[in-house]
Amino acid sequence: MPRSKTLPAELDPSARQLVARLRRLKDHSELTMRQLAAKTGYSAKSWERYLGGVSLPPREAVEALARITGTDPVPLLALHEIAADSRDGRRARPAVQRQDEQHERDQEPSAGSTAPHSGPTVAQTAPTPPRAAEPTPGRFPHIALTAGIAALAVALSAVLLLMLRLDDDAGQAAVTTSPRTTAASSPPSYTCRIARVDGRWSAGINQGRDTEIGYGATGADVAEAQCLLRRAGISPGGIDGMFGPLTLRAVKTFQDRAGLTVDGMLGPRSWKALRG
Repeated sequence: MPRSKTLPAELDPSARQLVARLRRLKDHSELTMRQLAAKTGYSAKSWERYLGGVSLPPREAVEALARITGTDPVPLLALHEIAADSRDGRRARPAVQRQDEQHERDQEPSAGSTAPHSGPTVAQTAPTPPRAAEPTPGRFPHIALTAGIAALAVALSAVLLLMLRLDDDAGQAAVTTSPRTTAASSPPSYTCRIARVDGRWSAGINQGRDTEIGYGATGADVAEAQCLLRRAGISPGGIDGMFGPLTLRAVKTFQDRAGLTVDGMLGPRSWKALRG
């Protein structure tokens, strides 16, 4: 059905708004009438009537269209309920009007009766009392739905405020603890003191240990190896005690020069060559 088709002029405003939203969902989904019928279980002819404003779609059809287009059905169902209330109210008014007309006919004198000449009868002069307004069908479910939506909005607002307060508290805690964290996580400082001890080179950092280390290791053993690599003329980067990419590259270069297995691991043979 083309988008530009004009809706009936007598269509209720709430029904017009509902149909307009359903049209937009159908157009944005780019579904044909046949595809829409296959996905919702309502025939293409039915959807032509619904989207043309000829008849009000069932509640289940509105829910089905919202589901296949990934749309929140609550606003659409609220509009549907208002439109249904208006439709039921229009249907009820002719019946009430017929009752009023019958009541007036009952009050009129018959053709054979004669009225006194002294004046009009009480039935002729007394105005018809106004009829009490009858409650619109479906009014209470609509009020309940509106109240439920309002309660949900209040609950969501409360949750949002609580999350914002928790974020503020966490930020303040982070600001308060950041100096201590920085002080505790500052890396140790290493100084290379290259010397020959018992015929072996030492940097004076790890007491001459030959602990096997590899990529990702940290501490004094890594700093000792970095100092000895620098003594061998190969830069491992900074003397920071962290076996990172630069230190790994320096270890492999040294192993290649020393004729060792180039695996990037500092084991007993690599340590022996470094301290040689």
